[in-house]
Amino acid sequence: MLKVGLTGGIGAGKSEVSRLLVEHGAVLIDADRIAREVVEPGTPGLSAVVEAFGADVLAADGTLDRPRLGSIVFADAERLATLNAIVHPLVGARSQALEDAAPEHAVVVHDVPLLTENGLAPLYDLVVVVDVRPETQLDRLVRLRGMTEEDARARMAAQAARDKRLAIADIVIDNDVPLDALERRVAEVWEALARRARQPKE
Repeated sequence: MLKVGLTGGIGAGKSEVSRLLVEHGAVLIDADRIAREVVEPGTPGLSAVVEAFGADVLAADGTLDRPRLGSIVFADAERLATLNAIVHPLVGARSQALEDAAPEHAVVVHDVPLLTENGLAPLYDLVVVVDVRPETQLDRLVRLRGMTEEDARARMAAQAARDKRLAIADIVIDNDVPLDALERRVAEVWEALARRARQPKE
């Protein structure tokens, strides 16, 4: 098994890269999706979030109002740390269970937005970083996700700087390119990953 950490700044196109890797045969463990699952109604995770932040973070139907919670934590490092202390251990346990269930020679891709920020690179055999210019990130967040420029900049500022992400990368995938070029690059990366996964461990 080859454990790959996949990361990139918000708006870099990481989900597109992970989708392409899955098409090639990767086993994807999506930390963001798991982070949503562990705070679904009825979970201990949601109870802990409500206890920490109050019932105002719940929508009318009892689900977590993620935009509201986001507006609270992204502007306040201490409250963000509180949220992370609740969610990250739950995500870690679920991720480990999924990894344990993967086949022997699988390429297991852990899609982890905050890999750099949380110092998680040593957990993986190698780290793949999806990279774009900050101007591209800002444009995508405003144009494609409907954020205000102020909100987009705040989200970007809450993440590690681009050079810090690149410093931990074993492989960089440039996503300031047309889709067909991205697809070719991901195919190349996949070949390298699959080859390495088949090699016996040292």
